[in-house]
Amino acid sequence: MADTFCSSDDVALKAGANAATLTAGQYTTLINQAESFINVAAKFDFLVNFALLKPSVNLFLEGLASSLAARATISYDMSGFTSRAEAQTMLDVNQVIIDEGLKMLTKDKDTINWINNQLV
Repeated sequence: MADTFCSSDDVALKAGANAATLTAGQYTTLINQAESFINVAAKFDFLVNFALLKPSVNLFLEGLASSLAARATISYDMSGFTSRAEAQTMLDVNQVIIDEGLKMLTKDKDTINWINNQLV
């Protein structure tokens, strides 16, 4: 599958300067898993409808998917970070984005309705 919601550069940015550099295939795997996770959590196939969504929704999905994939990237190899606390901070920052994004996609009826109205 192709990387639709975000790119490996988006993931690397969110993982931080000291995170391990993954291969293109590894980034693709993590991004595809993040995309599927979002689709299942939202009970909506954003992949099929991605080209039909307005840019603001696409950017929201980019942010959520890149944080999900960055969390996995950081967890993959923390040896490049200057300390365990630095790696944990990067994990925590991404986790806040993930928690808020998933909450909006799964529990916030206003956001869900708004996204449904963003199909062009």
